[in-house]
Amino acid sequence: MSVARLHAVYGASGAGRGIMPLLRAQNGNAADIECLYVDDAADGTLVNSQRCLTLEQFLNEPVSERKIVLAVADGAIRRRLAERCHAERIGFLSVVAQQHVRMDASIIGEGAVFSPFTTVASNVQIGKHFHCNINSYVEHDCVIGDFVTFAPSVCCNGNIQIRDGAYIGTGAVIRQGRHGAPLTIGENAVVGMGAVVLGDVAPGEIVVGNPARVMRRV
Repeated sequence: MSVARLHAVYGASGAGRGIMPLLRAQNGNAADIECLYVDDAADGTLVNSQRCLTLEQFLNEPVSERKIVLAVADGAIRRRLAERCHAERIGFLSVVAQQHVRMDASIIGEGAVFSPFTTVASNVQIGKHFHCNINSYVEHDCVIGDFVTFAPSVCCNGNIQIRDGAYIGTGAVIRQGRHGAPLTIGENAVVGMGAVVLGDVAPGEIVVGNPARVMRRV
């Protein structure tokens, strides 16, 4: 059956295989859309019953629309893939689970992924290609940059600023900041699994533990 539109998950590893069912559910039963994977290591085999193409093959498919969501946890790699797709004039998809909750007056950039049981509270600003994994939340008045990744069960409390490319590990808790004096996680910083962050994290720092302490710089 021929289709007019291709909606792809870029990356067929664990992250991508978790996003694909959400994308299919989001598209419902649209007869003119095929959901598939794009992966640089595609070898012609199916991945969980979906076609898997290289980017070149994806670009050569005879369709009227190509859109993609980036399924790579590493923000730096996600940025490079975004630049590559933008150069090829591929549109970006946001994928939002049915169990996601979004409150009032929040602004979300393109290419976001919100897994099941995630929440964005009121008056939040989020940049491009944000990944928010299962059971994570972003509380009120937070500002999150581009290519930020939340692993599962991240607790991002109110009045926090997270700069571009930061990675927040599974189960991390970030203490609430104050109005006019937000707690800040710097660009490309890494917050380790289970860390409890009580103060600012500088750009490029890796922090771990409870309370979180600097382990090293990226």
